[in-house]
Amino acid sequence: MPAPKVHMIEGPWIHKFIVSNGIRLHYVTQGEGELVLLLHGFPEFWYSWRHQIPVLAQKHKVVALDLRGYHLSDKPQDTASYVLDELILDIVGVIDGLGYRRCHLVGHDWGGMVAWGVAYAVPERMQTLSVLACPHPAKFQQLNFEQWLRSSYMLLFQLPWLPEILLEWGGYGAIAQIFRWAAVNQQAIRPLDIARYQDAAAQRGALSGMLNYYRAGLQSLYSREWGVLDVPTLMLWGRQDPTLGIELTYGTEAYVKELKIQYLDYCGHFVQQEQPDLVNEYLLEWLETVSAPLN
Repeated sequence: MPAPKVHMIEGPWIHKFIVSNGIRLHYVTQGEGELVLLLHGFPEFWYSWRHQIPVLAQKHKVVALDLRGYHLSDKPQDTASYVLDELILDIVGVIDGLGYRRCHLVGHDWGGMVAWGVAYAVPERMQTLSVLACPHPAKFQQLNFEQWLRSSYMLLFQLPWLPEILLEWGGYGAIAQIFRWAAVNQQAIRPLDIARYQDAAAQRGALSGMLNYYRAGLQSLYSREWGVLDVPTLMLWGRQDPTLGIELTYGTEAYVKELKIQYLDYCGHFVQQEQPDLVNEYLLEWLETVSAPLN
């Protein structure tokens, strides 16, 4: 099946491309000032930050990436291209390519896991870290039986080709089902929004790229040691997230020197879309009050 024609989504932002770590990445940007870099999760693309970009751009330069394997960014098909080290290099290269020494890094879901990895790899490049609906990697290594049941889809995603067939079946109907299952505030994610996620997943090579995060990235997490992070860190978590239990946040303070956690009511997994006003409020407060000095 040919990939659908791509239409740039209009808004107050500007569409651009950057080459980092040998990969051509698409991003949208708005505003000027300190760099706020936004990393989306599965099965999304930069568009998941549509509510945050204009608000954060009032005081910052906001850059929302399509991660490798997604939407308009390059989509290498070999699984090894999605190990955590490669994903970290992508982000560090973006910071360099944009001409910044440090940034505020914000990640959701898999973007959150990449953000954790970047913060540990190059803490000196971080002003602040904000992670939405993604546990600390050390907590993820400690999954109990109940959480493994919630995360059983990750085991399915390890298989070759079958997950791609299932996600594409019925006009990418499974993409819509993911949002219906994992979002509590269903009114916040419109049919138009889901259609855009389906179009992004339908880009040639995107399904394998997206799934390779699970095929390569999970192994990367379990093969690492995680010490105490010395980067000011904010966690935002939906109380009703059906994919990742709230207990995964408990004990995170043992791994992060300066940590703040905010729990959001009537909110599932897609935090920044389900409760955008509250997420914007928390992010703005965090960036303004905890931002590390640039000297």
